[in-house]
Amino acid sequence: MSKLAFIYPGQGVQTAGMGRDFYEKSALAAEIYDKASGELALDMKKLCFEKNELLDLTEYTQAALVTTCLAMTRVLEAEGIKPDITAGLSLGEYAAIAAAGALTDMDAIRLVRKRGILMQNTVPAGEGAMCAVLALPAEKIEEVISTIPDVSVANYNCPGQTVITGKKEMVVLAEQKLKEQGARRTVMLNVSGPFHSPMLKAAGEELAEELENIALSNLRIPYVTNVTAEKIECAKEIKDLLARQVYSPVRWMQSMETMLQEGVNTFVEIGPGRTLEGFLKKIDRGAKVLHLSVWDDLKEIICLKEKLR
Repeated sequence: MSKLAFIYPGQGVQTAGMGRDFYEKSALAAEIYDKASGELALDMKKLCFEKNELLDLTEYTQAALVTTCLAMTRVLEAEGIKPDITAGLSLGEYAAIAAAGALTDMDAIRLVRKRGILMQNTVPAGEGAMCAVLALPAEKIEEVISTIPDVSVANYNCPGQTVITGKKEMVVLAEQKLKEQGARRTVMLNVSGPFHSPMLKAAGEELAEELENIALSNLRIPYVTNVTAEKIECAKEIKDLLARQVYSPVRWMQSMETMLQEGVNTFVEIGPGRTLEGFLKKIDRGAKVLHLSVWDDLKEIICLKEKLR
């Protein structure tokens, strides 16, 4: 039996104007943006729809992107298209858990607002860094950085693309050594902190306290966690996993392998951009990926509704 997955991107895909057409054409989507504005005391329409300097700041990006992804999700579900399983890359995991039924939309948005503030402020600007390493096996990267203090893997994105994180000077040293070991290319990322590194453990611990104030519902469907790349079916595991996720590697490649093993043959990437499709095609060239990033994308997905069931 074929299975359908909803997958959600992480920070970095945000773009001015995202979700505007959904807000204008769907009362359901508009309600999510308007409620989020009230919950956070932020003008989400201005933040998401207009060019501004705040959208790329972590403490604002996270709430803006999750609000947009959930608005798009609820429109798609209203058309009768619902997933069998979900996953989200880093920040996207909150949208995935909400789509799976354990978090309300507003609780997910409130949590990522807090998460964004913690991730931005826990490590002073300039002390941490992240670097994408291309065309070098993850095992070789792990071997090289094991000899360098304060550097670890942040993201296992797909074969040939791994991201490292940690103290800036140590990441720069690791970048040099990885080039010497055959990395075809390295790219220092334009981020405000060493995300998914042990340097953010304090942020994870503070987020854990925030999570204690949230009531979780039972999962309607499973989701795949970034932390272990395992299918999660019990809501009681979620809080600990979300706290650990802040300072643990994102096992995205392994998460997609888990979904493929579960029989998923169609993925809907919900949110701006096509980053996740690029990763998936390197994991399994035959994976079918649909997109929901603008209103007109609904047409293609709705046309395939019967096939997706």
